[in-house]
Amino acid sequence: MEPLPNPGSLADQTLEYARTEWLINCFNTTFLDYQTILVRGSGEPEYLPATASEPAQIQFAHGFFSSALHEISHWCIAGAARRLLPDLGYWYAPDGRNAEQQRQFEQVEIRPQAVEWLLHMACNLPFQVSRDNLSGEPECSDPSAPSLDPAERSTRGTDFASQVHRHALAMLVGEATIPRDAQRLIGVLCQHIRAGKPLSVGELNPSACQTTHSSQPFTTDPNSLRQTHTAHTAHIDRQQTGLIL
Repeated sequence: MEPLPNPGSLADQTLEYARTEWLINCFNTTFLDYQTILVRGSGEPEYLPATASEPAQIQFAHGFFSSALHEISHWCIAGAARRLLPDLGYWYAPDGRNAEQQRQFEQVEIRPQAVEWLLHMACNLPFQVSRDNLSGEPECSDPSAPSLDPAERSTRGTDFASQVHRHALAMLVGEATIPRDAQRLIGVLCQHIRAGKPLSVGELNPSACQTTHSSQPFTTDPNSLRQTHTAHTAHIDRQQTGLIL
């Protein structure tokens, strides 16, 4: 593959585009044997199963790099049966979810956001856990807030972030399994971006919800990164709501 675009020679918007193109090429080359391609989307994310004439498509939101990593994470977790279904067997609940919808979202999102965190680490990118519900149930930034009982706190704000962190940590130390395809992609990213340096536990930063950087960080426009985490709509598992066996 060609080397990564040089951040010193490109404007932020151009850099975001160039590095997203690099990721598309990296993913499509890595998973050539899967008949699945990563596609820059102009709107919301979507997964299209393969047809007799077309490969499966992972379309990520609005051309954002972090959205691509988020959608890849869901694909990595999905088994063979889910990959035959539109949107991997999920339905989408937009921003503005009620408490029960938000609970479902967060329970489904712990594992993919943990995988997404590892992918960001492999790219030397900061990662921010996302509850993705700006206009819905209020987010609690203080887990000890007296207005929330423990049951409420377990699915809000910093506690959700801590659940994502714990799962990412468990995968790194071998207490939980990194999905096979995520492990494959992480290896490729580490080889190209980190000169083969593997991920380490010390790079997980639960208080700031971001990874540490190497001396040559793989960065993108911070504004784009913030937009990405509010651009995608929530993945809700149909299996949990009885729509898929």
